[in-house]
Amino acid sequence: MKVQKVPSRSPILLANRWSRMFRFVLFLALTCGGAAVKAQEQPTFHYVVSFPKPAMHQYHVELRTNGWNRDTLQLKMPAWMPGYYQLMNYANNVLGITAQDEKGQNIPIAKTDDNSWVLSGIRQKAIILNYDVKTDRQFVANSYVDSTHAYLIPGNTFLYVDGFLHLPVSVEVEPYPGWPNIVTGLDNVDREPDKYFARDFDILYDCPFLIGNLESLRSFKVRGVEHRFIGYAMGDFDRQDFMDKLAKVVAVGVDIIGDIPYRQYTFIGIGPGRGGIEHLNNTTVSFDGSNLRTAAGMNQTLNFLAHEYFHHYNVKRIRPMELGPFNYDAGSPTNLLWVSEGLTVYYEYLIVKRAGLVDEAGLFADFAQNIRAVENNPGRHFQSLVQASYSTWKDGPFGTQGDAVGKTISYYDKGPVVGMLLDFAIRNATRNEKSLDDVMRFLYRYYYQQQQRGFTDAEFRQACETIAGAPLTELFEYVHTTKELDYDTYLGYAGLKLDIRERQGKKEVEISRLPQPDSLQTAILKSWLGD
Repeated sequence: MKVQKVPSRSPILLANRWSRMFRFVLFLALTCGGAAVKAQEQPTFHYVVSFPKPAMHQYHVELRTNGWNRDTLQLKMPAWMPGYYQLMNYANNVLGITAQDEKGQNIPIAKTDDNSWVLSGIRQKAIILNYDVKTDRQFVANSYVDSTHAYLIPGNTFLYVDGFLHLPVSVEVEPYPGWPNIVTGLDNVDREPDKYFARDFDILYDCPFLIGNLESLRSFKVRGVEHRFIGYAMGDFDRQDFMDKLAKVVAVGVDIIGDIPYRQYTFIGIGPGRGGIEHLNNTTVSFDGSNLRTAAGMNQTLNFLAHEYFHHYNVKRIRPMELGPFNYDAGSPTNLLWVSEGLTVYYEYLIVKRAGLVDEAGLFADFAQNIRAVENNPGRHFQSLVQASYSTWKDGPFGTQGDAVGKTISYYDKGPVVGMLLDFAIRNATRNEKSLDDVMRFLYRYYYQQQQRGFTDAEFRQACETIAGAPLTELFEYVHTTKELDYDTYLGYAGLKLDIRERQGKKEVEISRLPQPDSLQTAILKSWLGD
């Protein structure tokens, strides 16, 4: 596709833009705790996003940066986004990048590898970069623009400079006519609806934008904190009933950890069928209200939203050591996605049950589908949970396709199953005094709040065994090896059993209660169910 040349700017327009940007950066310096003079002592980044031709599925980005005490600058586009653990190669979507100084003189720019560009002769110059971003896939981990709306992934949009990810960033959005609404997790500048700031690039990359004719559902408060749902093309459904149910989901999720670490939380509905990604104070989710008309559709949607919401604890704050600071260039492999994703699946089911939005049979059916997937996948004999976690960058979160089918597993399936067995083991070892909930609270308070870092594989195991007051050797063999799961023993701790039947070459499974549980089994099951 031919890229149209960006028109040159008049001196007056350039001066006005630079003046406005300086006021913006001065505000950032003061807001982020620095003195006003800091705006002149360190490089600044100001982005302007516009949509000159949205019907062509493209948008325009202008970067204004200055304060560089060097001759050469290397700019990069992230290769992936946290929350979706595969390389996305966003730089392939950048078109027609150009660079000028504040006088309109061209600055040499050259692409040096798949996601890097080098600028030369920039010392003490104000630099203006212009480029277009093409969009061709409607998916939660990709930007997408059409004539009706825009969904922008910051990692798919904003260039960064290695070594300067810690600096504050300002963003200005110029919506297309007829797009009255913008929603993002970023803070506004001076309450202006189209100007935003982030204290650093990690926060910027954590806050997608949805722009268009959006609908805001009735918000609710949990522990005094506002929670919103704002979306695009949400369809026909009972909005009050849905938000009442979502409020119960959030309240139960908060009760598990006991703390709310954000000032406001926003569910951002990006349209039907495009996945979901978690963030610190928001989540972007595919959403189609017509799915809520059946009990099965409502349960599936609430599970999905509970999953993405609980992620703001488990992976954004309770996180493996490797997942922050991020390597935006090459990815951040970890053995612990079975904890970050698998245990979040585990908690999505429990949250919806404890909120009173699904019955016991529904909860058992949710776990049975994961067990069924594990038991019918021959990959369980070849790949462990830690291997599946680390290999997601090449295998994908659900295992490989083609010649490797049957040789890999999904941590989305085996992770919640092992999580359930782990929880029952802890409850049994402590005579129902402790549970996996206590492990999650410990990880949150000690590693996130006190140490302000992630945890290692060994530290996660140590936390589980400390809470249990006993070794959990066999449980962690299930994590690190392909040893078959002993369902009878661990489900039995909660007075449950698993029935497995063969039907047409596939295993069918069903979870049910034991006929005569003892008092400890009864107590464990009751507290686990939230009854």
